[in-house]
Formats: sequence, structure tokens, C-alpha cells
Amino acid sequence: MMAAPKKVCVVGSGNWGSAIAKIVGANAAKHDKFETTVNMWVFEETVNGRKLTEIINTDHENVKYLPGHKLPPNVFLPRVCDTIKGHIKKDAVGISLIKGVDASPEGLKLISEVIRAKLGINMTVLMGANIASEVADEKFCETTIGCKDKTLGPILKELMQTTNFRVTVVEESDVVEICGALKNIVAVGAGFCDGLGFGDNTKASVIRLGLMEMIAFAKVFCTNCPVSPSTFLESCGIADLITTCYGGRNRKIGEAFAKTGKTIEQLENELLNGQKLQGPATAIEVHQVLKQKNMVDKFPLFTAVYQICFESKPVTEFISCLQNHPEHM
Repeated sequence: MMAAPKKVCVVGSGNWGSAIAKIVGANAAKHDKFETTVNMWVFEETVNGRKLTEIINTDHENVKYLPGHKLPPNVFLPRVCDTIKGHIKKDAVGISLIKGVDASPEGLKLISEVIRAKLGINMTVLMGANIASEVADEKFCETTIGCKDKTLGPILKELMQTTNFRVTVVEESDVVEICGALKNIVAVGAGFCDGLGFGDNTKASVIRLGLMEMIAFAKVFCTNCPVSPSTFLESCGIADLITTCYGGRNRKIGEAFAKTGKTIEQLENELLNGQKLQGPATAIEVHQVLKQKNMVDKFPLFTAVYQICFESKPVTEFISCLQNHPEHM
């Protein structure tokens, strides 16, 4: 007897949520394993006098966050609720696509950990070199799913993979997720380089030193699971780091910060169309962990980004902070 089709819901409807909804909607319609209708939960907004939910349901396009791309007609938007906790089955599986960490009084927490605690469901993650507009344009790229349960990996891969969106599943879920957060700090530093007028050689050094710090921090933070160098060779690691350091909002704001002298908050409001910046916020959380462990000096790039963004350290000193970087970490 075949198992009942699995119901799929996308929670969130920014540019990345909408790009993934395009993939998930097409795959759910194609494979018998999934129910055809894909629901999307959205924070209601008014765009040109119409509700965003109504626009997506009627015109099948997220005109605010992913204009120019038609979403599959089987993707619908129920009204957002204050909480979704009471509406989720206990055996549901979540897949977090959020590249950041949670700022909680207990210290740095992975977003998947927060969702797991709030909803009581099994959580997995998807991270990779995936600029939303390029994914929506169906330009070839790869992504990484972190999933500790070997039985779930193939199902999630079937839901997410397309010809131009290649999925690899790895078991080191926490490492996959921490990569997605830490690379945003490095990207801010890459933006500083661009704003200060340094070339590609300098940026390559920032990327390499940033990757070293990502690996070292993962070993400090992910104490409950192995940290394999091979995971950093997946899309969630080096590929996402490179693409974010050459494109994406964290690099863009880092460059503008170095050029204009405006605050991170001002630039976020001016340049990001209502989206939030993860790099500086992650730098705060990472700095707190490093301070508690007396390891600040061992992570000069992470520390420099934090100090420049929040402690008035001159951005012109960014490169000098890296010149005595330890060769081995």
C-alpha cells in the first residue's frame, strides 16, 4: 500500500522563499509522493493598494520580492497566523533555509534549533551558493541539505532537486547550517575590501582566511557532531562563501559602509527593500561566544568585522587586522 502523499508548505515569502516555492511547487505537482497544492505562509503587506497574498494567489507572482517570475499555480498563501504551532503535525519535518543565527539570552543558537524547540518537529537545513534571483532564473547551481536522518534525505532531495538545482545531502546538519551563517560575516569583510579599493588578490585572501575561521569556529561550536573538512567543500561551504563575497547583500552593504561612512542600520533601510542583513548580527553573536571562551584573538577577521561595525574601529584598519593572521588554526 502506498503511503499518503506528503503535504508541503513554504513558510515565508521573501525573494528566497519565493524562489524555492517555484521549485517545490513544480516538483510537488510532478511527483506522486507529494500533495499537489503547496501552501505558502506570508507576512501580509499592501503593494499598490492590493494585498500581497491576493496578488500571489491571483497573478502567481511575488511582485515585491521576486518580480518577473511566475510561481506555479499550485502555490497558495493562507493568511499568516501569530503562531503556526497548533497547525503542524507532530511527525512533520521542517527544512530551514535561513542563513543566520538566533540572538537569544542563552547565547548563539542555530535557527533550526530554535524552530525545533518551538514546534517540536524534526528539523533539517538547506544551505548553498543560491542567489535567489539566479535560482528563479533556473541558472545551474548546487545546494546542500543537512539531514541527520538517513531515511529523510532522499525524500527532501526529490522535493528540492531539479535539472538546474542540484542537491547533495550530508549528515553534518549543524556544520551545514553554521556555514550558512558564518559566511555572511566574511562577505561583509569582502565588501569592506571593495569599498576600500583593494583588488581580487586581497579579496581572495579574505575568502581563504574567512574559510579558515569558519572551519575553526565550527569545531568550537558544533560539539555534538563531527566536523569534517569535506563538508566545507560542499556548496554550503566554499561555494556559498565565494558567491556571497562577490554578490549578495552583505557584500553590498560592506562596500557601501566603507565608502559612505553611514551606519549599518541606515544602509539596511536605504538599500535592502525591507530585507534584513545577517552578517553584522551574526558577528555580534559569534563575538559573544569567542569572548566567553577567551578566543577573540584567534579569530582576527570575525573580530575585525564586529569591531568595525559596532565599536567604531576605522574600516581603513580592516586589512591590517588580517596581516598577522595565524597560518594554522
